[in-house]
Amino acid sequence: MLGMKIEDLSAFYGSFKAVTGVSMNIQANKVTALIGPSGCGKSTFLRCLNRMHEVIPGAYAEGGVHLGDQDIYAKDADPVTIRRRIGMVFQKPNPFSKSIYENVAWGARINGYKGDMDELVERSLRRAALWEEVKDKLKKSGFDLSGGQQQRLVIARTLAVEPEVILMDEPASALDPVSTQKIEDTMADLKKRYTVVIVTHNMQQAARISDYTGFFYIEHMGDPGRLWEFDETDKVFSAPGRKETEDYVTGRFG
Repeated sequence: MLGMKIEDLSAFYGSFKAVTGVSMNIQANKVTALIGPSGCGKSTFLRCLNRMHEVIPGAYAEGGVHLGDQDIYAKDADPVTIRRRIGMVFQKPNPFSKSIYENVAWGARINGYKGDMDELVERSLRRAALWEEVKDKLKKSGFDLSGGQQQRLVIARTLAVEPEVILMDEPASALDPVSTQKIEDTMADLKKRYTVVIVTHNMQQAARISDYTGFFYIEHMGDPGRLWEFDETDKVFSAPGRKETEDYVTGRFG
């Protein structure tokens, strides 16, 4: 599995610079958490990692983002292929209005998957820790599932197109504690096969599930967000290098 290298990345909405000068190495087969106060650019930065940011009218990014040896912003890079290789799970579960089976199979099918679809659906649901709960109701609508199950269904849908990196934007923020625990357990298992990047406002979650943590911060109102500190998670939470990071992870602000 591949890691990612980000060099001096800035993100814009028209003339407004939302994120500036971010550089970091995202390690393969690890979970990297992005934390920081609301409005400091975490989600914007995350969407830059698979070129989802540019889908917003007027939005664009500058700098380097490499998946392995590939510059994903090179002129000859196909955004659709990039988004298949770097999948994304959003804050609110967004299953399709299709059966559980078709939710998982849909992306693989339109990408020309030629293998055993039944096997792919089962494997993807197993990796998303959902198979045992839905194996006898694959023809039922994805909307019949609970919120936590829907989110794991979306994860399975992402896995079915066989990505190399999985981006998650607060995937458990709308879920109850039991569902949140299942999502966290799923992430811990996913990093065995994938590179995972997650945005979270839950400090305990970041400390529990991530190997590396990046702290985003805005020093003055109106400034773009910056990567204030990036290190192994244990160090960020136990011995942060900046006072602002310490204040944030201990709950003194934010």
